[in-house]
Amino acid sequence: MLETRNIEDYKSIIGEEKINEIMSKVEVLEGKHILCINSTFNGGGVAEILNSLVPMFNKAGLRVGWRVLHGSDDFFGVTKGFHNALQGSKLSLSERKKRMYYENNRRFSTYTHIDHDLVVVHDPQPLAMIDFYEKRQPWIWRMHIDLSNPNPVVWNYLKRFVNKYDEMVVSHKNYLRDDVEVKQSIIPPAIDPLSLKNKELRRVTIEKYLSKYGVVDNKPIISQISRFDKWKDPVGVIRVFEKVRAKEDSQLILLGSMASDDPEGQKIFEKVEKAKEKSKYGRDIHLIMVHSDILVNVLQRASSVVIQKSIKEGFGLTVSEALYKGTPVVASNVGGIPLQVVNGVNGFLHSPRDYKGFSESILKLIRDGKLRKEFGKNGRDHVRNNFLITRLMDDWLNVFLKYLG
Repeated sequence: MLETRNIEDYKSIIGEEKINEIMSKVEVLEGKHILCINSTFNGGGVAEILNSLVPMFNKAGLRVGWRVLHGSDDFFGVTKGFHNALQGSKLSLSERKKRMYYENNRRFSTYTHIDHDLVVVHDPQPLAMIDFYEKRQPWIWRMHIDLSNPNPVVWNYLKRFVNKYDEMVVSHKNYLRDDVEVKQSIIPPAIDPLSLKNKELRRVTIEKYLSKYGVVDNKPIISQISRFDKWKDPVGVIRVFEKVRAKEDSQLILLGSMASDDPEGQKIFEKVEKAKEKSKYGRDIHLIMVHSDILVNVLQRASSVVIQKSIKEGFGLTVSEALYKGTPVVASNVGGIPLQVVNGVNGFLHSPRDYKGFSESILKLIRDGKLRKEFGKNGRDHVRNNFLITRLMDDWLNVFLKYLG
């Protein structure tokens, strides 16, 4: 059962003064109705944020609705191609793909009534919906992925929809564009410290779940928790682990699941399975494909080190999740990750292809308990100060007030 929380539940974390400040902004927006639209209810950071944020707004007194775009596997195959292309991959943008994309958005609009005061559309999948309404309210496009170097053909196609919006919101200053006509702003994502994925756990619970999934607790655990996606480079993580395992007895956990709008996930998982089978350390590599918030929580707490070896990364909420739990992170110096990992303070950053650097940093942390503890404290403090859901709620209230206050 999904939990819903009041803003007051966070008083011990952010203080009463901040809660009162947030509630005063909600009061100004009394009677307004806001709509969020994205492409999946679970699987990935966008759905996770909305699952926390939308109920919090409603319980605070601001009416916020949430619609999930429907689409066929073929449609989501096209939009996954768009996603990859916007992060720099090649894509042949045929007329057939454009028709499928546009028609799916048109069809969804025929049974999605919008009479709200403001609309927030997340990512490229529902972007074109704006074409099918008489625009009577502000529309905001929230783009969660790395836009620093998009495929120009795909970006130029999608840009004509973007320019119909009132504002584009991105996660990092590097994703701001000088080739769009709309206003732009930056809002980093955030984690919910009271969710099942992040709340405190008893040691007996951690031990129970490790045992259930065959993870021993008598040697260091290294984990990467993310979708089985080429941008997360899970095969590269295995290569890094092989270098670590050659020098230190340890185990690797790759935990991930499939998002409903990502048809490539199964193919990537199969590649990872083959890499495990070929590895001389395959017996110490655990591949777990389940959607379990409590298992994510367990592994991030039980790990000596969490890896995030992304090739591209819009933000990477799993980094903040691990840091909040006091676990140091060794990660790629890409996208929004450097906002979270302060190199040499709460973890280490490397180029995505620096296998040697990754392995050396992991070994250093495995072998130095004092350093792990120091990094753990620094990481938790950094996330508490910058990347909690209450800050995100406040950021969005400021946007809403700009248009509706």
